[in-house]
Amino acid sequence: MTAWSSDDITRIAAADDLHIAPFRADGATYGTLTWIWSVVVDGRLFVRAYNGPDSRWHKSAMRQHAGRIATVGSVFEVTFAAADPSLTEQINTAYRTKYAGSPYLPPMVAAGPRAATVEITLRQTA
Repeated sequence: MTAWSSDDITRIAAADDLHIAPFRADGATYGTLTWIWSVVVDGRLFVRAYNGPDSRWHKSAMRQHAGRIATVGSVFEVTFAAADPSLTEQINTAYRTKYAGSPYLPPMVAAGPRAATVEITLRQTA
């Protein structure tokens, strides 16, 4: 796992333009970039699948554990892992703060999306 630079994570935290593309089943071809909400908790990047664990991108992320994201004008090669459940309330709070007032917020802090919380870290590339 490679840590995000403080500049990158600050810019990502402030942005609302994260697109995610886990690898397809072949482990080499990127899936279609999908726009998704993101939050940062203690310098760590998290996303949730609105449709829960059955979401196509979530299934791919949990099978392949790698892919890329596009955000803040950059593309990052990344890894995906299930989020630490002990951070659920902090992640909920971050969603409530960042997306306050959105009609899509209540579903994003509900059980299905909570069960599909993914931590994104930088992937070392050769």
